[in-house]
Amino acid sequence: MDTPFNEHTMLITGSCHCGNIAYSLDWAPDPKEIPARACTCTFCTKHGGVWTAYPAGCLKIRVKDPAQVSRYAFGTETADFHICKRCGVVPLVTSSIDGQDYAVVNVNTFENVDASMLQRSSSNLDGENTGDRLARRKRNWIANVTFLP
Repeated sequence: MDTPFNEHTMLITGSCHCGNIAYSLDWAPDPKEIPARACTCTFCTKHGGVWTAYPAGCLKIRVKDPAQVSRYAFGTETADFHICKRCGVVPLVTSSIDGQDYAVVNVNTFENVDASMLQRSSSNLDGENTGDRLARRKRNWIANVTFLP
């Protein structure tokens, strides 16, 4: 019997430049393309942040040296940008909503994804109120987030 979709899983890996902050993202079924949204806020513009999320995915994050990670929040202060102090790269953003972590990952930190798979667009979230912002994250961001020891 044929299944309605490809049952294969893509395991996306990524990290900051020095490897202090690394992650793996299970994406199933194997995607044909990956949405990549360039946020137009001043922080993302200055850092070249281009984000993706797969709400049904499973994100595992490993930090070698937590003392070398800075968390930066601005604006509504409802999201933490995880910045490696050693190399300056921002591989992911988390948002704690109702006691649960949600996340997006920076496609520029992917290690094993062909760039042709990225469907790039821009995203302007100026004017979005905090309630709408958190509801959007709950819908669209990765909900299964684990920080490994």
